Formats: sequence, structure tokens, C-alpha cells
Amino acid sequence: MAATARLNKELMAKYEKQKLTAKDPVELLRAHCLARGASGIKGLGRTFRIMDDDGNRSLDMKEFSKGLHDYGVDLETPQVKDVFSKFDHDGSGTIDFDEFLKALRPPMSSHRRGLITQAFKKLDKVADGAVTVDDLRGVYNVSKHPKFISGEWNEDQCLQEFLTSFDTPNNFDGKVTEEEFTNYYSGVSASIDNDAYFDLMMRNAWKLS
Repeated sequence: MAATARLNKELMAKYEKQKLTAKDPVELLRAHCLARGASGIKGLGRTFRIMDDDGNRSLDMKEFSKGLHDYGVDLETPQVKDVFSKFDHDGSGTIDFDEFLKALRPPMSSHRRGLITQAFKKLDKVADGAVTVDDLRGVYNVSKHPKFISGEWNEDQCLQEFLTSFDTPNNFDGKVTEEEFTNYYSGVSASIDNDAYFDLMMRNAWKLS
């Protein structure tokens, strides 16, 4: 399911160190995001999407810089310019932030990407590209949740809490898109070196065949 506290702590410690050693501007930005935990890249993506008022999925240098600042990623101005220029392939002064976020994800094997896609499709029961509480019913069992056992929460409240682990802190909209799900699990993947362990974790968590 969501990253365990231990995995998240290991991930944050790993990328805190990389913030000090990364030479490539994209690696440095990735380290800043993942030092915030598995949801770091997903959170940056949400910040950019909120800024995209006209829905054209692109950002100019000013928007890009403001998005990083608003998300709390404080890079020096030359570093921000370096990252932006890496993705402004045609020199138009704008970047496609979908392509940017894909490149920002830590490298993953096609097998890992396939498992993440398979898990999302299993969750997205109505195939509308977003997972909601309704989708989780029958997939995520709340019977062992402490607050469900105590009677403090009903099933919907437990499912809602579970969904928030994949969403962006302080900006929860009650649904998780495939992009957000993939961005989240790219962070989880970065904390797991062993492919077999990642495979086992995903299959057990989501009961994949």
C-alpha cells in the first residue's frame, strides 16, 4: 500500500545526503523533492498543475521558478535556470511539465512501471483515470484498521484516510490520478534497491496476479 514509515524515513535520509552531493541540476531537484518523502515528486506535480490556469500543460521560466518556490524547493537562481534549460528543448521559453515530471522520477525498470500500472488499473474500477473512495471499496480491507475496530471511524473515513497517503499534503482533492499514483510509487521505488522485494511488496499490497 502506501510506503511504510521506515521506507519513507530511509528514502528521506538517502536524498538529504544527495542534496549535498548532486552535481546535475535535475538530480539536485529530484533530491530536494524526495528528501520530503515518497510523495515529494507527486506534490510538485500538483503545485504545477494548480498554476496551469489555461490548461496548456506548459510553464514559462517565471511560473516554473514560482512553482518551485511555492512548493518549498529553494534552489539558487542559476540552478533553476539550469534545470529549466534542460527541458526547454526548442528554446521556446516554455517547458512541458508532464515530460519534466517524468524525467524527474527516479529511473525505474519497465517491470516496476508495469506493476504500478497494473495496481492502478485494479484500483480504478470504473476506468475514469482517477481513484476515489468508491473505487477502494472491496479492494482495501478496513477491518483491521484500529479506528474501525474501536468504532471511532466508519469504513468511508478509513478509506478516506488511506487515500490521503497518496495525495498531496494540504491539497487533498479526494481523488488520485494515475500520474499522481506513479509519481508516488516512483518515490517508493527509489527507496527499494531490490527488484524482487519491490515486486513482492506490490503483489502483496494490491493482490496482483
